[in-house]
Amino acid sequence: MTPLPDSLLTTAVSRRNLLKMFGVGTVGGALGYSRFSKPQPSVYGKDTLELPFKASRRGTVSVIGGGLAGLAASYELSRRGFEVTLLEKSPQLGGKIASWDINVNGESLRMEHGFHGFFPQYYNLWSIVEELEAKQNFTSLPTYALVYKDGYDPEVFRPSRSAFPWNIVDLAVSSPNCLNWGINLTKPAHWEVFKEITAFDPVKSYDRLDHIPVTEWVNGQFPKGLYDLYFLPFAKSSLNAPDMLSTGELMQFFHFYFFGNPEGLAFRGTRQDMGRSLVNPVANSITENNGTILEDVTVTGIDWKDGQISQVRYQQGGSGKTAPFWVDVNENLGKGFYGAGDDVYALLPGQEEAVSLTCTHQGCTVHKEDDGAFLCPCHGAMFGEEGDLKGGPAQRNLDTFKVLDRDGDRLQLVAIGEDGQTVAEETLQTDYYVFAADVVGMRNLFALSEGDRHEETHEQIAQLATADPFAVMRIWLDRDFEWNHSDFTSLSGYRLTDSISLYHRIQDDYKAWAEKTGGSVVELHSYCYKEKEFPTQKDVMDTFQAELYEIVPELKAAKVLHREVVNQKNFSGFPPNSHQQRPATATAVPNLIFAGDWVKMPFPCGLMERAISSGLLAANEICQQEGLQRRPLLTVNPAGVLSPVVPA
Repeated sequence: MTPLPDSLLTTAVSRRNLLKMFGVGTVGGALGYSRFSKPQPSVYGKDTLELPFKASRRGTVSVIGGGLAGLAASYELSRRGFEVTLLEKSPQLGGKIASWDINVNGESLRMEHGFHGFFPQYYNLWSIVEELEAKQNFTSLPTYALVYKDGYDPEVFRPSRSAFPWNIVDLAVSSPNCLNWGINLTKPAHWEVFKEITAFDPVKSYDRLDHIPVTEWVNGQFPKGLYDLYFLPFAKSSLNAPDMLSTGELMQFFHFYFFGNPEGLAFRGTRQDMGRSLVNPVANSITENNGTILEDVTVTGIDWKDGQISQVRYQQGGSGKTAPFWVDVNENLGKGFYGAGDDVYALLPGQEEAVSLTCTHQGCTVHKEDDGAFLCPCHGAMFGEEGDLKGGPAQRNLDTFKVLDRDGDRLQLVAIGEDGQTVAEETLQTDYYVFAADVVGMRNLFALSEGDRHEETHEQIAQLATADPFAVMRIWLDRDFEWNHSDFTSLSGYRLTDSISLYHRIQDDYKAWAEKTGGSVVELHSYCYKEKEFPTQKDVMDTFQAELYEIVPELKAAKVLHREVVNQKNFSGFPPNSHQQRPATATAVPNLIFAGDWVKMPFPCGLMERAISSGLLAANEICQQEGLQRRPLLTVNPAGVLSPVVPA
């Protein structure tokens, strides 16, 4: 490969030259300790006073949302003596790491939302795992590869004990592409890049960069090799497309995962599905500490009084509709469809009943197939032509409604349960309310608010964004194949595919399946694809399949035994100009606390660690109000090495 002509890396590379290139010749001695002694995590929120661990009174808390954030908050609060009630809309806990039973040619296996890597700097997540004595549920993946379709050799990342600048030096020395990074610090634009990635500051970096999309920041003057090799693939692994991602948020992401992190990029996976490995141990702890977990629950109302939440109303196993309502005909969908958006209904053949097209698994909109059946395009739930459950992760039929009246092109409907009766509405009144739903769920919760709601908080939730869609296809094949990279490998340069996971080499059930059949199970991810490019589920699946054959050509001759697809649009978005108005865990409402990977965090973190940490912050907020000891939280060094010398 011909190196970039103006690169400072076109000369012979030595550690001394690299140190000079990165401008750390003088600072190197001062930071030399990090070569031999790994820096310890920073501590956030440690109380100086000795306060009680458990509450003297049994306070009550409602937690809405059973993903990682809600589970973490419920876990911590229940062990502190609070009476916790956790409400989850889906029939499975876990949110984006939920798992469910599937049938693969007569054999029962478990499906989930896709492979997740557990990095060493997930300090708060690992602290819970250790408390639950669940470390045996995880397996080490000693290397992590990044493979490029064109132009570059594969990069391999390993565990490290070196903080900045030594991790950069090590990366440059070990990288087969270092001569193509294209960095020239005599260019002002290249110096600006170096300054930002090494001088992250939780306040100043957002002030400088939050208004700029990543694609604009890198346009023209950014070292091309550096962008192709690291910034583009790692930006997408934040689950946000570069054109829709704040540069300030990207700097936080890079600081947490690399520049402020001495742990390296190798990680662990789960020995079984995420449910058995992580979700179930946390849930078991909650119930063992007298917490109550309600799944398949639909919140029907949030009642406010005097600027606070007074109660939550919900249905167990219901549609959320508590009174008769009118719907207009949907002319775009054709005859027999009523409603609009994500609230659509289909008349059943007898014309006296209708079914909701909202999937009873996670609320996606099901599609009516040519044979009259209904299919969820997100997670594969299948329903018969009358809405009866046929398979997939859902655990009950589509919600059914009786037609009470007709008025031209309008229908009046009322919800009925599977026993033909209306579903009862229940109420929950507690001291505190932790809202831990995803962005879509948060909007829906505030849309259900009645009474004297807090308008500023409502507006903060209304401006939250979702990222571009995320898709996963897991494929069972009749043969194994050679693969010289890591069992989870990031990919770059493909239209759709961003990573490949070899499940038959990671999880125990899939290893056993492969040993028994001689086959393999691979999973392809697309972190943030554009709907305009792939408008249908078929487009996504066909492209995944075609790109698999590009990635592993020998699989063209393999027989596909089974496929499972997950396709959803509920991941948190971090677009430009979103940081300042992003809500934090503590709110202006005394009894309302937020948790989720979308909240504004007071220290660097990302993805699963962000969700877990936000849930623990929510628990800490309640503990502080009740005069209890807060749980100390851990993070990487909150600011970059050069942040003190870089002005705002």
